[in-house]
Amino acid sequence: MLDSGSLPGKLADCQAKDPAKAELFLVEGDSAGGSAKQGRDKAFQAILPLRGKILNVEKARLAKMMQNNEIATIITALGAGIHDDFNAAKLRYHKVIIMCDADTDGNHITTLILTFFFRYMRELIDRGHLYLAQPPLYLVHKGKVKKYAFSEAEKEAHLKELPDGGVQRYKGLGEMNPDQLWDTTMAPATRVLKQVTIEDAIEAEQVFSVLMGEQVEPRREFIQDNAHLALNLDV
Repeated sequence: MLDSGSLPGKLADCQAKDPAKAELFLVEGDSAGGSAKQGRDKAFQAILPLRGKILNVEKARLAKMMQNNEIATIITALGAGIHDDFNAAKLRYHKVIIMCDADTDGNHITTLILTFFFRYMRELIDRGHLYLAQPPLYLVHKGKVKKYAFSEAEKEAHLKELPDGGVQRYKGLGEMNPDQLWDTTMAPATRVLKQVTIEDAIEAEQVFSVLMGEQVEPRREFIQDNAHLALNLDV
């Protein structure tokens, strides 16, 4: 096992000793976290379930942030410190994968996590260690044939291939059994990962600075200017 010290109790660690071969999944919710723990390859994949929305670091002072259980758990699991004390050489995993539901709440949680990393572990992003998992939105099935769809267009294409096929809409990661989660979102051979760039993080941080910061007027102007984009915004 990796040198653990006092690792968080809910972290299901991997067996890999080389950080370059180790992955950490930050998973939204205990239900999906349980499925991920069952479906993973424990040789190189570690799972850390996160409960609910993590602290909004845009509004919190450092001392308060360090008292937040979910934030503290992430920092401890990664093992590299934060901010000026961040040391990439101590990083326990070279792939950190945010795995949240493909819905408004999931997007909100992803943005909170991105903002935290941008503010306090920016080097993690600069070095290309941060990724977003891309879970499917639909399962199209007919008989024994199953096809996963990651967009509306892909769903329609599968329905043309499988006329009269059934469609299952995944409302959350917790609705997938461990095998489905592995096949669609975790298996290196079949999954889709988006590497987070510093531009992605800056955009997330800027949006959150406006939407979650202390200044009311910029927030009102942003929502008015982007009302067409914010119909499903849940902040």
